[in-house]
Amino acid sequence: MAQITSGIRAIFSHPVIYNLAQRMVGAEKARRILVRDYFPPMAGLRMLDIGCGTAEILRHLPDSMHYYGFDASPAYIREAEKRFGQRGVFRAEMVREATLEDMGRFDLVLAFGLLHHLDDEEADMLFALAASALKPGGMLLTVDPTYAPSQSKLARWIIARDRGQNVRKPEGYQILAEASFSQALLSVRSDLLNIPYAHAILQCRLT
Repeated sequence: MAQITSGIRAIFSHPVIYNLAQRMVGAEKARRILVRDYFPPMAGLRMLDIGCGTAEILRHLPDSMHYYGFDASPAYIREAEKRFGQRGVFRAEMVREATLEDMGRFDLVLAFGLLHHLDDEEADMLFALAASALKPGGMLLTVDPTYAPSQSKLARWIIARDRGQNVRKPEGYQILAEASFSQALLSVRSDLLNIPYAHAILQCRLT
């Protein structure tokens, strides 16, 4: 996983600081838009959240969802359990095929802000894992910063300073997805945050 966690960026390893910074840039707005515009009908949905962070997405999801959140940071998972302990299953580990064997298949797999932390080989593994974890008709949804042709210089400057070191152009994410999914619908949006930014959103399905 390619990311910078030293220097000033080290403070974002603390879940309280991480959540505060997320709210300041408008992450709650981003989650609200994502759920509204891209999630399938949610009643009884089985959802796997890969790289769930502190699981703040649960603020926007109904109690009827069956939620499984994985993150490599034990500190983030402890915070998720503290805030949402009865709302889902949380594990402080990287998701691997072996860890999913006893969980059944999922209607939705979410990777929000994860791919730009992964090199191409790691991204290929993530897409393949997500494909194997989905029910027939299920969807993988990914959201990551991107370098889009129409974005401002300020947006590019901000994105270049992300902890993740593998920010790609929109088509770069799509090409990776198409190795595991027959359908990878790409959207580029610049309205998810309160700061100049751009996100590449993929809705990936097996057909």
